[in-house]
Amino acid sequence: MNWIELNSESQIKEIIEKSQTKPQVIFKHSTRCSISSMAKGRLERASVPDNADFYYLDLIANRNISNRVSSEFNVFHESPQILIIKKGECTYDESHGSISMDEIGEQVAM
Repeated sequence: MNWIELNSESQIKEIIEKSQTKPQVIFKHSTRCSISSMAKGRLERASVPDNADFYYLDLIANRNISNRVSSEFNVFHESPQILIIKKGECTYDESHGSISMDEIGEQVAM
């Protein structure tokens, strides 16, 4: 897994722009949560679709960016959480044990 670290609010605009032509996936991770660590591990062990960019957001270190992501894409904050952004909109979000690379792959292929 080649995560792109999401650590600046200006990257949110870039994600929206890139999502016009390629799905963008944001993984919101809490470094203090064992469930989040398990979800991250499952993602990192899985085969990654090559038709999407994957962003990693450390919620603890970047709470303001996490809040901005929730606001910008009109999603309720959860952790861990996956968001798929297409054409500037969040088309899919999932959290906790429901996060799976198989589902992400299906969603980015749609």
